[in-house]
Amino acid sequence: MNSKKIVIVCGHPDADSFTGSMIDTYQSAAEEAEHDVRRFNLGEMQFDPILHKGYKEIQQLEPDLVELQLAITECDHVVIGYPNWWCTMPALLKGTFDRMWLPGFAFNFNKETKQIEKHLIGKTARVYVMSGSHSPLKTWWKFGDYTNEIQYGILEFAGIKTQVTTYGPCQHVDDDRRKKWMKEVDSHGRKGI
Repeated sequence: MNSKKIVIVCGHPDADSFTGSMIDTYQSAAEEAEHDVRRFNLGEMQFDPILHKGYKEIQQLEPDLVELQLAITECDHVVIGYPNWWCTMPALLKGTFDRMWLPGFAFNFNKETKQIEKHLIGKTARVYVMSGSHSPLKTWWKFGDYTNEIQYGILEFAGIKTQVTTYGPCQHVDDDRRKKWMKEVDSHGRKGI
């Protein structure tokens, strides 16, 4: 198996959470399999997640966002874990993408061809979404696909081939089910997928 450069993003503002534990499991397995891993805990990074002027004025990126952009540019695979809050990602993770997923980095709009030029083609991603009180299927049935935004609107928009794995209900699950989930995440980490 070839070693991969992997960027891991904990999208929960508190890395000391079930989401953080899932990401820890992936990271440990990937490092044991000798993948090159860089981890970013968003709750520990220093940046303003708010677009104060929308995209009318691009805010200068803080060093932590520049570092994350560079890591994504250099990696083969991106892993993102976050809890499903109100059928979407936490505001901090959304703010991260609002601020750094910019033309020139992730994509460009070609004015002549009217096409999107995707700058991150060739990379892959795994997204873990943890649901608290409902099963992922029940949430999907009731509210629709709550992973479209990150998979299609963000990652694949920039050319990153993405797989989404959902777990839940995390608040009301027995230890055997949690162990099964962790075993699956461990397998993903070892394979770098």
